[in-house]
Amino acid sequence: MSNIEQTLSIIKPDAVERNLANEIKEMFKNNGFSILKEKKIQIEKSEAENFYKVHETKPFYNDLCAYLSSGPIVVMVLEKDNAVFGNRELMGATNPNDAEEGTIRKKYGISIDKNSVHGSDSVENAKKEIDFFFKD
Repeated sequence: MSNIEQTLSIIKPDAVERNLANEIKEMFKNNGFSILKEKKIQIEKSEAENFYKVHETKPFYNDLCAYLSSGPIVVMVLEKDNAVFGNRELMGATNPNDAEEGTIRKKYGISIDKNSVHGSDSVENAKKEIDFFFKD
């Protein structure tokens, strides 16, 4: 039985800056994802604060928001069977040093902050995150 889901993926400033967006998109496609929508944007710090609101009590919140708004990002809607879990698996652990070989963060991540990609952590959050960037 198929369980087609959509999830949000963000290629973060460190990866965009290093011109890795196309390579990362290829990794998604090679892993069975369809990229339904995508756009390259730069967001304000206030928008990043809004986007990462779930983390506002955490110590890394300010740095995270400053970082996400520090340069252009590529936001995408990905789709496939169990997309949320599949994307998190493909991204790898938050800390690139802990990420499995072959994952995006192992291959491209610089640090726990500059880990190249963001992906929704649940189907519910995926919907909110997609709506945040792609209000039709």
